[in-house]
Amino acid sequence: MENPKFLKEKYNLHNTPEVDSAAKRTGEKVPQNPEKRIQNYLDRLERLALDPDKEQKRKMLGDESRPRGLMLLREMVMNKYVRSHKEKMAEGAARVEERAARELGIDVHYGEQELAQRGEIAVEDLEKSLDNWILYLSDANEPYPVWFRYYVFRNILDLGDYDKDKGEFTKRSEGTIRLFPEIDRGALAYVQDIIESSKDSATLERLRNAQETAGTPKDQLVTKEKAANFAKLSFAKQYVEGIKQAGEITPEMREEVKGKWVKYQKGTDPTALWASLQNKGTAWCTKGFATAETQLKGGDFYVYYTYDKQGKPAIPRIAIRMQEDSIAEVRGVADNVQNLEGKMVDIAGAKMKELPGAERYRKISADMKYLTLVEKKAKTGQQLNKDDLTFLYEINSSIEGFGYQTDPRIAELRAKRNPEEDMFVVLDCSKEQVAHTASEITESTKAYLGPLEPGIFDAIQQHGIEQVFTSFPEGKIRKFEAVIGGQTSKELQKELKEKKINLTNYSTDTLNSKEFTTLKNPEQIDLVCLKVRDLGFKNGATTDEIYSKAKKLGLELCPAEVGPHLRIQYLDQPLGEWLWIAMKQITDRVGYPDIFDLGRSEDGLWLSDNWARPGGRWHAEYEFVFSFRKLKS
Repeated sequence: MENPKFLKEKYNLHNTPEVDSAAKRTGEKVPQNPEKRIQNYLDRLERLALDPDKEQKRKMLGDESRPRGLMLLREMVMNKYVRSHKEKMAEGAARVEERAARELGIDVHYGEQELAQRGEIAVEDLEKSLDNWILYLSDANEPYPVWFRYYVFRNILDLGDYDKDKGEFTKRSEGTIRLFPEIDRGALAYVQDIIESSKDSATLERLRNAQETAGTPKDQLVTKEKAANFAKLSFAKQYVEGIKQAGEITPEMREEVKGKWVKYQKGTDPTALWASLQNKGTAWCTKGFATAETQLKGGDFYVYYTYDKQGKPAIPRIAIRMQEDSIAEVRGVADNVQNLEGKMVDIAGAKMKELPGAERYRKISADMKYLTLVEKKAKTGQQLNKDDLTFLYEINSSIEGFGYQTDPRIAELRAKRNPEEDMFVVLDCSKEQVAHTASEITESTKAYLGPLEPGIFDAIQQHGIEQVFTSFPEGKIRKFEAVIGGQTSKELQKELKEKKINLTNYSTDTLNSKEFTTLKNPEQIDLVCLKVRDLGFKNGATTDEIYSKAKKLGLELCPAEVGPHLRIQYLDQPLGEWLWIAMKQITDRVGYPDIFDLGRSEDGLWLSDNWARPGGRWHAEYEFVFSFRKLKS
């Protein structure tokens, strides 16, 4: 349900400039009714931030793509709440570090340059912290209504640290270097439930009936009065109340792996599912009654419960949510970001094999199974071999997990290793067989580890060097082989459709453009992927700077048809990866220069496009695909 009445009472939102602005931008006469004015504003936010009809160009935020409108809103928020306080943050960070140093008997003083560096670091850390919230609340697959997404984000911007001893959040001060709060999905779902119960009698009745079914003590049952009082609290206090509902899974409970799968049928009453998750230590948003109801409307829901002390399957350990006839989510209870516990990976994998859509999770299951194996070998003191280390250092592909963020075991295992020693095992060569500059490359060179110098890719081709790194392990340069030509634009579009590749309106326009051409006969093309930072641009660069530097290294722009051909051939692309095709720009419907990009999101594989103005800047982590320059025979 939408809840403009709550926002009206809470903030008098209907009289704010942003609501007035939204009314003017719609181009239609908006009634003066306060709730309708607020709903008009929420509808506009939904179009900008969630883009339900997928009309906007997409831009990268971390490893995920988001609508351009959301990215513009993000810039406004970062400028107001983070970047404008850089000097204060630098001074605050310096004071903390100077104080800590003095306590150790070390005299430390920060000059202007050191302060500037601390400011940059503080801004980067805070932006990453806030981006976690932006990504979560802008995920169209999450079940929250727009009013609640707005309500949460508005308040997160003012929250400081959570003091577990006092059970409260501090108010955020300008210039603080403290990160934004962690996301507790279960707590958010609880907050939504109680607020909606305060405004809707039917919701209140359903929640109360569910509580009674779950055996909630009478004095703890929700009432209209309790819900109304809860709605009047600050979000900080509401969030605390939600956090307190979590419960815990003890180490003893985690030792038990025997249990039972329970299926909750699509369209059924959510009470049983909801009740089984209360105070059980999960961070699943399904702990919210409204969320459980929404998710069961979309598909079946499976939970694996391990046995408690009484021998009953009562401890939730794995959740598999279906959306219609396909697996939509697999979550665990290893941590607050819902990774699977190592002991649960095989159990989840076996169940997924029985369900449609499992192929999408095949790599994740394999990765988690292998990570558990590597973890066991490390704990028992066994030697890790080349395959183990190649996997752990993510040389050939990222390790994918079931949680919202990277499995923490990866960092824990790497922290106990010596990368310099492991490197030669991974590269399968001696120290003498690794070149660090172009001039060191000889016939015996098996790997290159160093900066990308002018002409380096000519030398790499001449000597057939397969392994190229700018740094180890994160700086591996990937190479592709692709076949282009032999198909017209219409034939390519037909094959893209057959393979269920998502296209945007703009990428379709590019494929239909007169500037888009294809070779008559098929031929192989050698490609290389480079991050902007690999080219020496640690702070990002413009399109022209990127193209110019690549040319000096021995690379060329790709023919435009590399975009659709590589998309069709690169079907096992990791989730969250996006590649931009370095090509001559093609003018789009509004006159902007575009290039193709290839990505994989929760919605599947994409052939999209992006603006590539000559002076447009690209983030240092963005990855471009170039073609090798053909050597003269």
